[in-house]
Amino acid sequence: MKKIRTKKRGYPNGKDPRQGNYCSGFTFIETLAVLAIGALLSAGAGISAARIMELARETSARQTLEHYKAAMQSYYLDCGSFPTTEQGLAALWTKPTLVPVPQNWNGPYLDKEVKPDPWGNDYVYIKNGSATFPSDCPQNLPYAVICYGADGVAGGEGENADIVSYK
Repeated sequence: MKKIRTKKRGYPNGKDPRQGNYCSGFTFIETLAVLAIGALLSAGAGISAARIMELARETSARQTLEHYKAAMQSYYLDCGSFPTTEQGLAALWTKPTLVPVPQNWNGPYLDKEVKPDPWGNDYVYIKNGSATFPSDCPQNLPYAVICYGADGVAGGEGENADIVSYK
């Protein structure tokens, strides 16, 4: 009795690659499918990273405003008043030279010099009583510090929304 072999042992699909009838590798369609899936996953990761970066910028701006508010309180305790709008946040780092020059200035009140916001725009300091004091700010607050967001102008939504010290 003769044995009939249906597959050659040791080779996938029972085919011997030395006989020339064995195909290895991926088809073009399979390769395109893998590339498409990889591109979709990369795009999703990129979108998520952009959202996380935007949230990080907003959080950084809020924390910086809180830091400036604490420094303003120390300035007030030493000098008896808050800096004028013209003196601005720079008064927390160097002694103001504009009138009124505080006699009891004992700064700097910040760990490092005032830097731009996370979008590269300057923070805006406005003392109450100034013509540019925000109308939506409670009138009993002595000052407002504003970060105008990504667009650098008042108003806006989303990443362009203003971040203020009084909200």
